[in-house]
Amino acid sequence: MVFELIRRVESATPAGRDRAVDALRALAIGGVVLGHWLVTALVADSGTVRVASPLRDMPYLAPVSWIFQTMALFFLMGGRSAAQSHACARAGNVAYGRWLGRRMARLFRPVAAVLAVWTLVAAVMFALGTDPVTVNALAKLVWSPLWFLLVFAAQTALTPLVARLHPVWPLATVAFVDLVRFGLGGPAWIGWVNLAAGWLVPYCLGAAWARDRLCDRATGWALLLGGAAAAAALVLWAGYPASMVGVPGARISNQSPPTAAAVAFGLAQCGAALLLLGPLRRVLSRPGAWAFVALTNLSAMTIFLWHQTAMITVTALGLLTGRALPGLHTVPDGPAWVFARLAWLPAFTLALLMCRAAFHVHEHRRHQGPTHGTTAPEQAWQC
Repeated sequence: MVFELIRRVESATPAGRDRAVDALRALAIGGVVLGHWLVTALVADSGTVRVASPLRDMPYLAPVSWIFQTMALFFLMGGRSAAQSHACARAGNVAYGRWLGRRMARLFRPVAAVLAVWTLVAAVMFALGTDPVTVNALAKLVWSPLWFLLVFAAQTALTPLVARLHPVWPLATVAFVDLVRFGLGGPAWIGWVNLAAGWLVPYCLGAAWARDRLCDRATGWALLLGGAAAAAALVLWAGYPASMVGVPGARISNQSPPTAAAVAFGLAQCGAALLLLGPLRRVLSRPGAWAFVALTNLSAMTIFLWHQTAMITVTALGLLTGRALPGLHTVPDGPAWVFARLAWLPAFTLALLMCRAAFHVHEHRRHQGPTHGTTAPEQAWQC
């Protein structure tokens, strides 16, 4: 059965498809999932459940966030995909509204399912008398990542305008906003300008990549070394936090909203991604490795939307034992918690696979017309 699935995926893959691009998308998904599972703790305390982070009590774990904070890759790949898709639509005389409608449907159709399920779950929890603090903590954990989709949707809609925008302009905006906010004592709200500008930097890089502007290794090395040096300088000498994800109680977050340090780090990630293209292409010439990447991409939105639900489900089932389980319900205040949490990752993965089986149908829908009768991989890989 497994070998047959691998054969089907291999045969459905267009000959000219750049498999390394799909691998980078899969890496971005994997980084977000593992990052959330490793730096988010649900602590059961006096009849309530609250969210905590090991990075608060163990700041020396900040390098973990450097590995698993992969949002820049999402926007890099999103900019590349949207720019290519829009160019293809224009070449085929597809109207902008029709093109945008298709992309928005693919983006938000899976969201409707998670919103419906968690609205029902929250209502049932309230009806059963669950503490509002617990309900709010769990619902926020599931819904808060949706900010990414709103920003991504706005950028997608503006693709015809921003596809040729040089990344230096949004990068300069981020630097100016941080100067006003931190250097000149400006209002905190101005930082939210960077929610758009900060993620527009990798998005514009992706669009430039779609125009074959990022094809040489020199560009990759320049982005990697320059971005890493800038991020390190901002952390060491400008007072930015070392963690590239938010830490509860911290005075400054690199993510809410994005700071110059986070954007510089994102540039380094984009450079590393470009340098990985060659090695990834060699690895993915193997049908088994490619099948894993392809299937991950076909369920990318489902994985993104339901991975927190998977962790919450395992945590809730653990409460049925009647005691706080290490790494699952306990305070993340030491190395013992980290090792215990690593042991829970297979259980989280199994729960996520169950969510994927139940809800991935919302991610892809067969269309009538020229694509009728094609397989899911074939539909997903059409322009």
